[in-house]
Amino acid sequence: MAKKTFFVTGTDTGVGKTMVSAAILEAANAAGKRTLGMKPIASGCESTPEGLRNEDALILQQSASETTAYDLVNPVALAPAIAPHTAAAQAGRVISADRLVGFCRGMQIRPADLLLIEGAGGWRVPLNDRETYSAVPQQLGVPVILVVALRLGCINQALLTVEAICNDGLALAGWVANHAEPEAMNCEQETLDYLLAHIPAPCLGVLPWAKGARPETLSDNLRLDRLFEN
Repeated sequence: MAKKTFFVTGTDTGVGKTMVSAAILEAANAAGKRTLGMKPIASGCESTPEGLRNEDALILQQSASETTAYDLVNPVALAPAIAPHTAAAQAGRVISADRLVGFCRGMQIRPADLLLIEGAGGWRVPLNDRETYSAVPQQLGVPVILVVALRLGCINQALLTVEAICNDGLALAGWVANHAEPEAMNCEQETLDYLLAHIPAPCLGVLPWAKGARPETLSDNLRLDRLFEN
């Protein structure tokens, strides 16, 4: 059974959740940990001879130390690159939190030191007309890692997301600041200082922008000791 499970969310879509998750997996691998990663729902999948495949899910599969079938890494693969609940409706499928939790628990029983479950978009992305993705980590009762893209507006997005996570009764295990775009934001250090002072969880690292960067090259920017303290 996975000794540690974390749910990875972001302040928005396109903030670099997958690259951050993969870098965390690579850093844990380097520390001698056995790792697993999964993306329960992935939209924007491409048709291949093996079936629908998602680039982000493939990155997680490749970055994990433990070999796992793709269908376990990404059990719900959807073709349109749109919001998951809309993509599912177009495909005639229904997504529920209970079903996704079942997939996650199936991965949790596999032997590993670390399992990362990557969400889709931000904290309140809809699964259906009644549930949002936040119901999945709530039912699992797992701590959360937040990815914050360093760009204009990130303070507001980060603090609102932190507030929602805490109000939902979950622990914020840590957060990662990510340069998701090549251009540096104005007053970046001041922004980082404010986030460090106001997010009630440790910063696990600041990932730089690098064209074509690979997770293993970014992993040196992370400190994961706080994740494995207990």
